[in-house]
Parts: sequence; C-alpha cells; structure tokens
Amino acid sequence: MADSGERDNEDHQEENHQLSVVAANCEQAASQPNIIPGEKVSSIEEVVQNDPDCYELDLNHHRIDKLENLEPLTQVERLYLRWNLIKKIENLHTLTTLVELELYDNQLTKLENLDALVNLEILDVSFNRLTKIENLELLTKLEKLYLVSNKITQIENIGMLTNLTMLELGDNKIKRIENLDNLVKLRQLFLGKNKIAKIENLDKLVNLEILSLQANRIVKIENLEKLVNMSELYLSENGIEKIENLNSNTQLDTLDLAKNRLKAIDNIECLEQLEELWLNDNSIDDWKNVEMLKENKSLKTVYLEHNPISKDVMYRPKLKDIAPWLQKIDATLCR
Repeated sequence: MADSGERDNEDHQEENHQLSVVAANCEQAASQPNIIPGEKVSSIEEVVQNDPDCYELDLNHHRIDKLENLEPLTQVERLYLRWNLIKKIENLHTLTTLVELELYDNQLTKLENLDALVNLEILDVSFNRLTKIENLELLTKLEKLYLVSNKITQIENIGMLTNLTMLELGDNKIKRIENLDNLVKLRQLFLGKNKIAKIENLDKLVNLEILSLQANRIVKIENLEKLVNMSELYLSENGIEKIENLNSNTQLDTLDLAKNRLKAIDNIECLEQLEELWLNDNSIDDWKNVEMLKENKSLKTVYLEHNPISKDVMYRPKLKDIAPWLQKIDATLCR
C-alpha cells in the first residue's frame, strides 16, 4: 500500500501533467490564425436557394468575400451585406428590383457596377476604402446616400441625384463644400469630421433642415442666409469665435456650438424657436452677457459646462433665474 509521500508525489505528477496539457492547448490555440467573428455560410447560393422569392435578405456578418450567385433573387428589394469581407461590387446586374443596398463595413475600394440598380433608393457604402464618388449616374431614384468613414477627398459626380433627401459624408478627407447646387430636395447634409475651412455653396439647398459640420476647420458662421428652413445646425469642434449671421435662420430649434472659441453669447435673440443650445467647452465668462438668453423664451436645454461661468457656485441658480423656463441645464433636469 502506497504511503502518503508516494500519494503526494503521484498527485504532484498528475497536476504537472494537467498543466502541461493546458499549456500545449494554449500554445496550439495561439498558433491558429485569428478568426473573424461571424457565421460562415457555405455559399451565398445555398442561402438564396432556400428562399429565392424573398423581398429582404440579411447576409450581415457572414464573412462573405465575393458577391456571386444572386441571380435567382427576382423579387428582392432589400439586401443587407454589412460586416463582410467584400472587396468588389459585382454580379448585381440582375437585381433590378433592389430598393435598398447595404455594403457597410467591407473592403471596397471603388464604386462600380451599379448601373442596373435603377430602382435603388438607399445605398450605404460607409466604412470602406473608397477614395472617390463615381459611377452613380444612373441611380436617379436614390434618396439616401451614406458614404461615412471612407477616404473621399472631393464632393463630385452627384449632381444627377436630384431626388436625394439625405447625404452623409462624415469622416472623410473633404476640404470644400461644392457641387451640391442640383440637390434641391436635400433635407439632411452631414459633413462632420472632414477638413472643411469655410461654409459656402449652400444657397441652392433651400429645403435643407439639418446641417452638420462638426469637427472641421471652420472659423466663421457665414453663407447660411438662404437656408430659411433649417431647424438643426451642428458646428461643434471648430474654431468659431463669434455667433453671427443667423438672422435668416429663424426656424432653428437646435444650435450646437460646443468646443469652439466663443467668449460671448451674441445674436441669437432672433432665434425665437430655439429649444436646444449647446455652448459647453467655450470661454464664456460674463454673466451679463448670458442674460441674452432672456430673449429666447422657447429655450428648454442649455449646455454651458466647461466655461468659466460654470465654476460659479451659483451657476445653476443664476441660469435658472435668467431663463426660468429651462427644463435642463447641461445634462441635469431642472427641478
């Protein structure tokens, strides 16, 4: 019969063996290639054959690397291909019934082979590697175009898309607002996080309701006189030093000028519909100037945190006294 010392030695050897197995398994796992998350389908063909008469097909997150075998889809209207590995737009010419196509977050380097999709109303090619807007001439029914987070340097080749109501070009490398005159139906324009230095060439967009130019290089509010229907204006994270030239924009209900170089609140008494005013992270330091807000009787929310005046121990009571109708100061509801 083994004594306790022998048993301890056997237990120790067994433990060492288990640790060696674990270490070997870990080493083997580390040597394996990284697997991109997502459900790997055997082929698009198999999915399509399961329901060729579908109106909507969701192939998001399936690690698809090539567009092919879609011909049986004679009625499909919405095709979702987000989060895949697709490098080229191809083999879509038979999908003439498509109304919406999503190719968000793939590896596309060029807009191409879309001419047959003449009924397309929504196209999303955000988060790809596109450097140019091109080959969209025949997609005249497009209403919404998403090109977020690519490497586009110029707004071009979209003048024929006269039915566009929404254009999203945020997070690109665009330096100038241009070539938008024909888009008279446009209601929403997003150009945040680019390299734009001047607000210009927007006069024809008389139906524009939302304009976003956040995180650019703009130093002056200007050339917005024709945008009389604009209700939301986002200009945070620029280099603006003065609130000005908004006299024609009387329909504004949201004005975002956070993270600029403002030292005063000026020229907003004409904005009688204004409900949301975001001025946090500026250099506003004079309470007499803040009293300008007495004229804005529709104001519900104001953000003034991270300004010199917000260090006043009576900051909230003073603001509430100036504008008793406020419902929220910074991120906190008023009592």
